[in-house]
Amino acid sequence: MARNYAICIGINNYDNMPNLQYAQRDAELMRNYFFNEAGFEKENVYLFTDNSPQINDAGKPFNSQPTYGTLKRFLRERFDEEFLSAGDNFWFFYSGHGMRFNDRDYLMPTDADPHPDGVEDTAIPLYFVTERLRRCGADNVILFLDACRSQESSKGLGIGKEKQKGVITFFSCSPNERSYEIEDENIKQGSFTYTLLESLRIQGEGNCATVERLDNRLSYRVPDINLQFEKPRQTPYTVVEPATKYHLILFDKQAKLKDIATLENDAYQAEVEKNIELARQLWTRVLAVSPANEKALKALRRIWQMEEPIEPQAESYQKLLELVDRIQAIEGIQAGLNSVQEGRTFPAKQALTKLKQKHD
Repeated sequence: MARNYAICIGINNYDNMPNLQYAQRDAELMRNYFFNEAGFEKENVYLFTDNSPQINDAGKPFNSQPTYGTLKRFLRERFDEEFLSAGDNFWFFYSGHGMRFNDRDYLMPTDADPHPDGVEDTAIPLYFVTERLRRCGADNVILFLDACRSQESSKGLGIGKEKQKGVITFFSCSPNERSYEIEDENIKQGSFTYTLLESLRIQGEGNCATVERLDNRLSYRVPDINLQFEKPRQTPYTVVEPATKYHLILFDKQAKLKDIATLENDAYQAEVEKNIELARQLWTRVLAVSPANEKALKALRRIWQMEEPIEPQAESYQKLLELVDRIQAIEGIQAGLNSVQEGRTFPAKQALTKLKQKHD
């Protein structure tokens, strides 16, 4: 099973910008969802709000108040070395002010200065965030950005026009719109975050386990919520890079057989197009969702045979074995996971070892 880490940032109180009402609550509810419902380890979810407790991680203490210095230091030091691997996910949630300046998208910490002379020195560039997150080693980096919440902060143009390489980004509104908070006693959240959590909790046939289904639901449900509570139109949209990850399975346990089949087809297509790195990522994701998937095992063997030199093959193989180890530990299957090969049954790690030995 894939490992999941997350950062949740929610900022109500600003030194130089209008305060918000529910951004901190948004971040806290997302944090709670990640480790109470999605099953993330509590120590793997980092919370940054106006009054969140100190973070002690990887042997280092970090202040968690979302100032410019705090966020920059955490992103710089925590992501200095890889700590995740193939098949893993890193999630980033931000609720607060955002703005666009000099053709760049910025997230605004609590002490950000929105003046043209202060933005570049006090705001966090979105490209810096994604560049640091990609260093963690996870195949999949997913961003949820509930930003651009007031006319004063967005300066007439919201974030979202700057494409972020190698990540999946869910924006709370289109670049020419704003995001809104819902004051209703039963909600008290940003309309995007409220709908996001509502969507992630759907079970059964209509669940939002893939990027595609989550994107589709957010795109129609958020405008409905805003209309219901007499807010201006707000249209979320999603940028997926590379585009093939539009069918990515976000939550393993909710995946359906057709989701796996679609992901297999995308992985095959990546191989045909000689995009070997993407093919490896997609096949590894298939294996994370379907641990004994024979197609994935055979495909990864093909990828080992295509790759040169030998060192990357060994590295890919080792990461795959680590993935199998995690699946076995989490599911508590002492006998190992089974893979079918030539009409006989082998433990998954044994099958992988045989494939590797045959290749070598």
